[in-house]
Amino acid sequence: MTKWPLVSVVALLTSCAQVPDRVVLLPNADGRSSAVIVTTAKGEVKLATPYATVQVKGGVAYAGASGREEVQGRYGPLLDAQPERARSFVVYFFFESAELTPASRPLVDQIKTEIASMPAVEVFITGHTDTVGPDSINEALSLRRAEAVRDALVKLGIPPESIQVAGFGDRKPALRTAPEVPEPKNRRAEINVR
Repeated sequence: MTKWPLVSVVALLTSCAQVPDRVVLLPNADGRSSAVIVTTAKGEVKLATPYATVQVKGGVAYAGASGREEVQGRYGPLLDAQPERARSFVVYFFFESAELTPASRPLVDQIKTEIASMPAVEVFITGHTDTVGPDSINEALSLRRAEAVRDALVKLGIPPESIQVAGFGDRKPALRTAPEVPEPKNRRAEINVR
């Protein structure tokens, strides 16, 4: 069974003038909607539904529709050759702490399950803080948060050499706030698995 990427566009681009360029919007695996706009010198066409298509010939974009079976038949080998999409998770921490919130603890088991389902894996964990406190303390705390998630995954059997960690302090907030605002959504670690 083909795994559909989150947001994908399949384009058959050739230099041969007789073969039109073709763009197909594939469905998201998680059901979220997506869109792509194909722009030519003579206008644009927006694709916003799964399997919507555009063919570009002579600089003109022609909208159309396709189906799962047609796309699989036409582009199956190309789709199968794609690497797995990265999977992302976010866990949250208590104020001024590297301790996971109760709601985030079960997510570590889910991350381990995702990792176990992949043939080869790289895990990137970035820790973050809110804007409360000095930069030096936030830098150290964000790194401790990333390391806490790494340590939890290692305890569950994930090889430590497949995990990289970094701390960003308050430099990459999920929600922008003024200085010294204790925003819970910024006290987090982002885990990307690929």
